[in-house]
Amino acid sequence: MTQAAVVTDHLAIARRYAADPLAWPVAPRFSATDRWYARLGEYPDHEVWLLTWLPGQGTDLHDHGGSAGALHVVSGSLVEDVVTPVADGGYRMNVRHLDAGLGHSFGPRYVHRIVNRSRRPAVSVHVYGPALTTMTRYRLSAMGLEIAEVEHAGVEW
Repeated sequence: MTQAAVVTDHLAIARRYAADPLAWPVAPRFSATDRWYARLGEYPDHEVWLLTWLPGQGTDLHDHGGSAGALHVVSGSLVEDVVTPVADGGYRMNVRHLDAGLGHSFGPRYVHRIVNRSRRPAVSVHVYGPALTTMTRYRLSAMGLEIAEVEHAGVEW
């Protein structure tokens, strides 16, 4: 008899953290210059991050270095642009609006960007498993999806 692999429910973890902000080891902060983030928890198979977003703040297109994960919006609203490959070898952008209380899981090859396009600050919880070691930033060009930069944990964040 074989033992089934244990699959971590990243979205359930994100929701659990989002539901109990008084248990967070750090309170959310906001920075006028860039998104603010802090690690809320680190475990053998995943890590949990808290991110804040002032209006207009966002990420570049990026992946999570082979980690799967989830995000959950605690307050405010965010817009997520997801890069999806199409049959002809190209890519298209799918837009997802995430208001407070909404979130979703994603797999290890997920490329997206997140932006606060509202007029209010936003707070979100992100879970990655395994813990992030790299993040690749991309740009979309006439040639397709191109690597712009690879960032490393402990160096760039």
